[in-house]
Amino acid sequence: MVHVTLEGPFVYLSLVGTVASSEGMFAELWKEYGKADQRWLFSDPTIVSLELLTVILDTFLALLLIYAILRDKYYRHFVQISLCVCELYGGWMTFCPDWLVGSPNLNTSSRLYLWVYLVFFNGIWVLVPVLLLRQSWSALRRLHTHQQAAAHNKHT
Repeated sequence: MVHVTLEGPFVYLSLVGTVASSEGMFAELWKEYGKADQRWLFSDPTIVSLELLTVILDTFLALLLIYAILRDKYYRHFVQISLCVCELYGGWMTFCPDWLVGSPNLNTSSRLYLWVYLVFFNGIWVLVPVLLLRQSWSALRRLHTHQQAAAHNKHT
């Protein structure tokens, strides 16, 4: 839901202008984050493209996942894995291009910007998907083991 409530306004501000030239609560939030990564201030096309996809696709997948969990649907882990891969890929494509050119847009001179804004806030988008991928892996492994045992018992 973070995608819709926080990143949705970023996409809107970026499509009608730039965060840097905008006013309002969400503009101020993104201006603050822009102190750590200036691409968020000036409608960087890679960032806006990724966030546009994230706001639309990942929000849909998150809502579908919530439904699948609440209704114990068979496709729950497929959706969960898909969403996690989207999140990890989005994070990689957000930072890798900048890393490859020496991180000119990242402000790592401040402990706040480096460790809180860049590492902690973005690390959550790595840690949670990795944990959920592990959960799906374990659930699918248990299902497979259970099916193998049932098939073995059927033949004996």
